[in-house]
Order: sequence, then structure tokens, then C-alpha cells
Amino acid sequence: MIQSLILSFIPLFVAIDPIGIMPMYLSLTRELERGERKKIARDSILTACILGVIFVLAGKFIFKILGISVADFAIAGGLLLFTFSILDLLREENHEVKKKLNYSLGVFPIGTPLIVGPAVLTTLIILVDTQGFLSTLTAFGLNLLILGVVLYKADVILSFLGESGARAFAKIMSILLAAIGIMMIRRGIMELVSGKGSL
Repeated sequence: MIQSLILSFIPLFVAIDPIGIMPMYLSLTRELERGERKKIARDSILTACILGVIFVLAGKFIFKILGISVADFAIAGGLLLFTFSILDLLREENHEVKKKLNYSLGVFPIGTPLIVGPAVLTTLIILVDTQGFLSTLTAFGLNLLILGVVLYKADVILSFLGESGARAFAKIMSILLAAIGIMMIRRGIMELVSGKGSL
């Protein structure tokens, strides 16, 4: 059981990448009050948890019923992430867009596809086959717990950046979000072409 848990925990930790998500979270929530940032962190973890559990229990079945593959999910998620990043780059000039973007950040894009994206979904489905439901769910829960602690403590880093530093940091992160979106689209297309995009 311990060995199976470790073998499940490590690939999920790499796929979720809590340290990599933190700067994205800081960038997207930098202008919000501390309480609002905490709420978004909770919403993000809750969204990721619900999606992850659903895919652990019925991931292959869902994809089969809908007639989609992990590659399709990657392309769709990449397109949405790219679009969001462009809107985020322009949101200071458009207060109406800014208000709409801040409304549900915990669900999209932080909860999905940043936390639970194609890499995590694929890893979960594979781990269920190799390590079993219990080990996979436990490892996923532990990773989300670690991520939750990281996001809750992210305010400390934001305080060091200052207002001008936070703005510059946010613009860089928005560009990186766009690049991640393009990467997801590229990988999805490559997997569809090579025939590896389906489970």
C-alpha cells in the first residue's frame, strides 16, 4: 500500500506542479482582497478535487460516451487558456472584462485547466489502472492538500513584490499562460496525428 501510494503521489505531484501554479495564481489574483484570494484558492482546490475524483471513478467512460480523447481535451483547454490570457493582458484597459474575469477564477482557469488539465487527467486514469482507486485518490488528495497550503501562503510572496513588481510579474505570467495554451494545443494536435491521443 505504501509503495503504491508513493508510486501514485510522485507522478501526480509532477503533473499538478504546485510550485509552478503559484505564480499563475498570484498573477491572476493580485488585485483582489486577501479574503477574495482565499476564496478563489478554496474554489480552485474544490474544482480540481471534484474533477479529479470524477475522472478517477469514470474518466474512460466519460471520454467514451462523449466521443472525445485526452488530445481533444488538451486542444480545447489550450484554446480557452490562450483566449483567457489575451483578455487578462488587456483587462486593465477594460474594467468590464476585468470584472467578468475575476468572477470565477477558481473554476477557470485555475481549477481547470491549470490544476486539473490534460496531464493530470491522463495521469489519474493511468494510475487507476496501475495502482488502483484507493492509492490514486489518496495521492491526489495529498497533492491537493500541498497545493492548498502553497496557495494560502502565496500572499507572503505578493507582499514582497510591491505594486509595480506585481504588475510586471502579472504581465509576464499572462504571456506564459498564452504560451502554455499554445503548448497544450500543439501537443493535442501532435497526439491526434500520431494516434496517441486516445485512451
